[in-house]
Amino acid sequence: MRDVKPGRLACCMLALLLGLAAPLAAQGATSKWTGTVTHVSDGDTLWVRPQRGGPPRAVRIDGIDAPELCQVHGETARAALVGQVLGQAVQVRVRRHDDYGRVLARVSLRGQDIGAWLVGQGHAWSYRYRGKSGPYAQQEGQARARRLGLFQQGRAELPRDFRRRHGPCH
Repeated sequence: MRDVKPGRLACCMLALLLGLAAPLAAQGATSKWTGTVTHVSDGDTLWVRPQRGGPPRAVRIDGIDAPELCQVHGETARAALVGQVLGQAVQVRVRRHDDYGRVLARVSLRGQDIGAWLVGQGHAWSYRYRGKSGPYAQQEGQARARRLGLFQQGRAELPRDFRRRHGPCH
């Protein structure tokens, strides 16, 4: 074996590692995939088994905020999502990961945006962030005007306010 300078060896090792890691990173960062919904945790979180194999993955629907399970309309929101997607093949378009490691994604069923559907039926709010009304503000406005779901009684409590006052449901 010939002499290799430490700097050159480190450079070669780094190139080898990057070469090996790139395909794995690309596979894990797939931005769009299809899978079957195996479980619904609450009104905005479901578990999807990827069609390409592997265990079900927790997916939080991006752009919405559904009531906590122990909050008024929480069980109803979960039941609505169960009725719509459980056992169905859905498309998952990953946007990012949250602080809990869940995939934050837009989820669609046969071309229908499930987040838009949930908000439009009054089962969730369009997610507000930094004073912006969120991606489903139009659907929320329509659900409020029609007094659907959690908007029937006029002033439903946002989940983040509920958690501040009562803590998590668990």
